[in-house]
Amino acid sequence: MREPDAELDQLAAEVVDAALEVHKILGPGFLESTYEEALCIELELRGVAFERQKPVALRYKGRPVGDARLDLLVGERLVVELKATEALHPIHHAKVINYLKATELELGLLINFHVVLLKDGIKRVVLT
Repeated sequence: MREPDAELDQLAAEVVDAALEVHKILGPGFLESTYEEALCIELELRGVAFERQKPVALRYKGRPVGDARLDLLVGERLVVELKATEALHPIHHAKVINYLKATELELGLLINFHVVLLKDGIKRVVLT
């Protein structure tokens, strides 16, 4: 498995720090859209470039078959998928992997805000 470069790891660390701040202030129990809005505000305040609800063209054997939307694309290199659910399931991880394949990017973060300690809700996903 090839690890992402230091710059991409630093970008991921900035997103995690911002998510920790959001969770510290809001805590668990709100809708995913609330956390998305708050995280976007926090990233803006920190000067971190991102695109919200970024459309991604999906292809099958080289032909377009539809579109998906990334919750956040940070620094044009990092896929961030947000959740506010009791538990993360394998399908959530698979979704991030598929987004990484569709965008040809190598690193994603799956962040579930519906946990007591946010560190327990953050999963780093590397496309191998």
